Amino acid sequence: MGLFSRKEKDAERQTLDQGLAKTKESFFQKLSRTILGKSTVDDDVLDNLEETLITSDVGVETTLKVIEKLQERIRRDKYISTSELNSILRAEIAQLLIHPNVQTQFPATFDAPLPHTPYVILVVGVNGVGKTTTIAKLAYRYKEAGRSVVLGAADTFRAAAVEQLQLWADRVGVPIVQQGMGADPASVAYDTLQSALAKQADVVIIDTAGRLHNKVGLMNELTKIRRVMQKLVPDAPHEVLLVLDASTGQNAVEQARQFTEATDVNALALTKLDGTAKGGVIIGISDQFQVPVRYIGLGEKMTDLQLFNPAEFVDSLFE
Repeated sequence: MGLFSRKEKDAERQTLDQGLAKTKESFFQKLSRTILGKSTVDDDVLDNLEETLITSDVGVETTLKVIEKLQERIRRDKYISTSELNSILRAEIAQLLIHPNVQTQFPATFDAPLPHTPYVILVVGVNGVGKTTTIAKLAYRYKEAGRSVVLGAADTFRAAAVEQLQLWADRVGVPIVQQGMGADPASVAYDTLQSALAKQADVVIIDTAGRLHNKVGLMNELTKIRRVMQKLVPDAPHEVLLVLDASTGQNAVEQARQFTEATDVNALALTKLDGTAKGGVIIGISDQFQVPVRYIGLGEKMTDLQLFNPAEFVDSLFE
């Protein structure tokens, strides 16, 4: 249990490499210009590197953190060659992506033992970021791993949201609990969890409304959903998963800021990485908000949603 075959691992790595191709090309073109004609890392290189990281959507705060680490290294060693810069950057970025307790808090793979049963995932995020398809892909990956899954359509603000999730549930072949547009989201979440307990389901994935125009309203709604679920499963939800569109760059950062202020987000999913050169946003968001990236979307296929592995990500980015 919990182990992929070598063939599956190779296929996932190939998908990751292909998905990060635009980000890698953009980042290393900028990095090459940064060190052009230089043999050592001096103030000019650091200034250019700062610009490279910021324009690669790593973000100002995280970029300054990386530059400070390099400056410390230069003060200590007195000398860093530009040929060493890649390996040092690689190590610093890997450190920014690693979060403590991730392995004990969440299942390591889709077929790994679940830390809770049912394992409840509450999905948040604005409309248009790929929230519904991420839920569908999650349901598919867990079902393929032998888990029983129940979906809950608690985004009752839009009729289309309920219909889309129903369509995906039918395609994936998993049951869905829904009460239609205008229903009380907390009531849907409660019924979903009740149904999952009756079915002895392994995984419960609940969609929520993606509007941000009223942060207080969003906070109240999500708090109420959490409260009613805890009447049935005291520690639910186990994942509050914020879905972000990586291709929007700094807009995704702003969404992360607003949602982390409104509710206790403890996991991130970054979608549409395959269509953007802004994959560096993963580094900044993960570091700035101290929330681990759990999943990355690398294409249209159901299997193109992967569990995020920081070491694999950094290896792929720098190879």
